[in-house]
Amino acid sequence: MVLVKVDQLLLSNLGFAVLLKGVEDERTLPIIIGGAESQAIALCINRVQAPRPLTHDLLKNVLDFLECRLMKVEISDLKEGTFFANLTLERDGRRMEMDARPSDSIALALRANVPIYVAERVMEEAGRVFPEAEVVAEGEGGEVEQTTGQKKEARKKALSPVEILQADLRKAVEEERYEDAAKLRDEIERLKKAHHGN
Repeated sequence: MVLVKVDQLLLSNLGFAVLLKGVEDERTLPIIIGGAESQAIALCINRVQAPRPLTHDLLKNVLDFLECRLMKVEISDLKEGTFFANLTLERDGRRMEMDARPSDSIALALRANVPIYVAERVMEEAGRVFPEAEVVAEGEGGEVEQTTGQKKEARKKALSPVEILQADLRKAVEEERYEDAAKLRDEIERLKKAHHGN
């Protein structure tokens, strides 16, 4: 297993991509994830506290209440362009594994402050060593390309929750999902007010 950390959260042509960089390994694993999961990850990266528990916060709270401890997360497999993950849980001295999506697993691992691992076979198949001049992320069919300047800027700051919601809002308007767009607009306003209130 390769120990990784969340290196960047980027917007790709197919959606959001999270880059998992090896802690003692030069390879990076790019995974395309959904908007809700990218928002959950961005909130943790940017240390933004939501006024009410979001789904991953709720799951962490439930695990704590049940005295069930998340020990680690593993990106365990890659089949036909889809990544698979396992949660390792411990309760009353008994360990168990649970199947999960990588995006949810990463969001939960950040909240529980537990290590994230990638199976060596997965890293060999989908991991990349990105040259300084360009980043090309491939995961579940997506691509993210950046010039050196863009890469440096992305490393300075991960996408904020508001930026993620704004991208979702643009997509909702383009797809004429106006009810979703209204909800996203309200959430953007709420986050902006919460940020200015701090």
